[in-house]
Amino acid sequence: MNCRRRHEFAALCCYNGTMLQWVLHQWLRQTAHQKVMESVAAAAQQVRDGATEPEADETSEPTPPCDIALLFALQIEAAGILDAAPHLTTLRNATFVEHLGAWQKKQIVVAECGVGQKAAAQATADVIALHQPQWVVSAGFAGALVEELPRGHMLMPDVIVDEEGSESSVGFNLSAEALAQSPKLHVGKLLTVNEVVRTAEQKRALAERYQAVAVDMETAAIARVCREQKTRFLSIRIISDALDDELPLEIEALMQPGTLARKAGRLAGALWNRPSSVKDMWQLREDAIKYADRLAKFLRGVLPQLPGHVGNLE
Repeated sequence: MNCRRRHEFAALCCYNGTMLQWVLHQWLRQTAHQKVMESVAAAAQQVRDGATEPEADETSEPTPPCDIALLFALQIEAAGILDAAPHLTTLRNATFVEHLGAWQKKQIVVAECGVGQKAAAQATADVIALHQPQWVVSAGFAGALVEELPRGHMLMPDVIVDEEGSESSVGFNLSAEALAQSPKLHVGKLLTVNEVVRTAEQKRALAERYQAVAVDMETAAIARVCREQKTRFLSIRIISDALDDELPLEIEALMQPGTLARKAGRLAGALWNRPSSVKDMWQLREDAIKYADRLAKFLRGVLPQLPGHVGNLE
């Protein structure tokens, strides 16, 4: 059975997005897409030239080679890649689930880290220790904090900020020409928070306070660990809910910590209290799958542009 069909409950728990019916038809015209990829390659080269290589530990055991580690909070966010690369090997580690193998002529690790900064930080540290990736990419869904980011548009943040106001620059700058050719691709500040942002009122307040254009729950923690480990980092997020979109109230209960069984119990209680939420949750699932596919399509174009190679995959 297709992996996206096997994980419907994970989709129901998907955060930061009302994920209404998919309305975008084509990502970019071919000519514009090529200009974006050329700009991505140039920006990635700048990051590589300015990064410090991590020091080798002569006492450590050899680790599996890895060009790129793609870190997602939930499997539904990674579903597009997992469907496009069905031959990846899946392993369950103490802090994350990983899928290993070749995709787009790169050796990749697709890691499901869990929701929130604590889970993301621990998984990032473990992925780096295990695989020494040349790049770490924080990928997945994000919620828009400004009207200029509709659902389905891509964000490659140039600045990451957390709720304490700590900012870090990604150092990944796309050219003005590439952005002009790509109206569905944006650059701006991404805010990472500790709780689900459910309402339009909350989003506007966060935009005013932090001057950010979008919000997620993991990227700041991932960026911080990469900075400490001297590992090249970037973030690619697809906008899953627009500024005025609001999550169903039941999502807050589902996102609380707890076991899968406990979350299932909360879901059952939510459905009992508001039977109409079944339709809302099913719509989340259907549209989350579409956003994951769109994100995978964009990553398919970006990953080959990232410099560095651990092996010959021609």
